[in-house]
Amino acid sequence: METADPATPELTALAKDAWRLTAGRPRTLLGIAGPPGAGKSTLARALVAAIGEGAAYLPLDGFHLSNAQLERLSLTSRKGSEPSFDVRGYVALLGRVLDDTGADIYVPDYDRTLHEPVAARHRIPPAARLVVTEGNYLACDLPGWRTARELMGECWYVQTPGEVRQPRLLERQLAGGRTSDEARAWVATNDDPNGDLVERSRHRCDRTLSTLGMDMFNYRP
Repeated sequence: METADPATPELTALAKDAWRLTAGRPRTLLGIAGPPGAGKSTLARALVAAIGEGAAYLPLDGFHLSNAQLERLSLTSRKGSEPSFDVRGYVALLGRVLDDTGADIYVPDYDRTLHEPVAARHRIPPAARLVVTEGNYLACDLPGWRTARELMGECWYVQTPGEVRQPRLLERQLAGGRTSDEARAWVATNDDPNGDLVERSRHRCDRTLSTLGMDMFNYRP
């Protein structure tokens, strides 16, 4: 593992723990679960940057259903909820990541400007032995998600107090173009119920991390 500089002692320690999962394996998956606004993507990207070329990033958000499909399924008002993701597609890509270590694998992401998933934003090169994947529902005991969890070497849970997450979630909705009232309503009727579901999956994770004091990750919504 080549750790990028500068790195805090906390991040360096987490990166070393993550890298240990690769021992004796050509490639392994580390899942990072947690409720909306917990800082999952920030932690995942920081770990990948700290490890360097041996790691790659795979966000669940790339498997958001498109707006057209959400409308077809009457899920527009529940965008970001568990049924609004293509979990089968996500599981298929996780399986390919573990099996196909000899070629580049391209990974989708979600674009918060377009408000749509976009193809091939990230790349998993053959040299990546640790792939860090993050998302709300990675540890949920539900069809599809159970299979995803089984493919991961470990899954870590990011615990962040509601009083920290709420401003982040509101900021995210305001940045996406909602008014203050619309942002508060969205968080209350969508993000909060999603977070409650995710919280119930916490016991299925191998480790719980607190983001309190992790200001070095420079959170961005």
